Amino acid sequence: MATKKKRTPNAQNDSWVVIAADSVIDTQKQDCDPDFVRLRNPSTDEASLYMLGSGDGQLYEVKAFEEDFHSWFVGQTVQRDGKLLFVTQMDPLYLILPYMIKSGREGKFQPVDQVVKDEDFPVSSRLLSCTRSLTSLHHIAEEKEVGGLKFHRYSEERTLNWLKKKVERTVVALKKKNICVGEGVKSTTYVRVKSESDNQEEDYLRYAHGLISEYVSEELSKALLKHLGLPELKSPKETEPPSKKRKLSDKPVEAGEDYTKFNGADFARKPPKKMTAAQKSLAKVDKTGMKPMSSFFSPKTKAEKK
Repeated sequence: MATKKKRTPNAQNDSWVVIAADSVIDTQKQDCDPDFVRLRNPSTDEASLYMLGSGDGQLYEVKAFEEDFHSWFVGQTVQRDGKLLFVTQMDPLYLILPYMIKSGREGKFQPVDQVVKDEDFPVSSRLLSCTRSLTSLHHIAEEKEVGGLKFHRYSEERTLNWLKKKVERTVVALKKKNICVGEGVKSTTYVRVKSESDNQEEDYLRYAHGLISEYVSEELSKALLKHLGLPELKSPKETEPPSKKRKLSDKPVEAGEDYTKFNGADFARKPPKKMTAAQKSLAKVDKTGMKPMSSFFSPKTKAEKK
């Protein structure tokens, strides 16, 4: 008699579905595999997942797309964790920046290897091994060389100028990809539905500022907004009608269409549709003596006993 194979409940699977460039997993140049690590998120100050590749020479950001009741078929197995991970290249300077800001409060030059230290995230020191780290520190800090050794001190002015260039490059990329942003855009198609205006450039700057703000603290984000010469937005309640409010969050913007037209009460107020030729012919037929169709399906009543 054949017996059923028992399944191990809550079995853990050490595999994921990842979308990444071939260069991420290329180990020919470096004799080591990419490494998933937990580092301090520069925006939330909490732990986030990243990847170090090319022998710690490159930093990658890891984003997860997750849906309820979702799984993957991998070969002959079922992967219960239905997350879809996206691995994209990231500038390590974003993660080094919070440590430079913290050390800059002392107002003195320090060796960078003594600045980028974190007891909660000891892997943080590996950020200095990234190719662009040491060569890009001048964007966010002043440098001083003494006896062949380099010392750095955080500079807010340099940091804001560096972030401003990031915003401007993002605007150029958005325009090159023909991605329209701002209040005059339908979120479902990203197509501009109002005529060009003087506010279009400001829309691009604000959108790009929002993207860059995902990698810096809230305080630095506000300073960058001021550095860009953009005033803070008023409350959406004051600037938009109640039926067209938009959610100001990092989540995808909901469609601006008015779905209340599908309510039953609205349909009831609409006039009846025009009848077809067949329906008009049927309406002219004399229905005297005809029983309605529902009468054939109604229960029969029992005859009363005399």
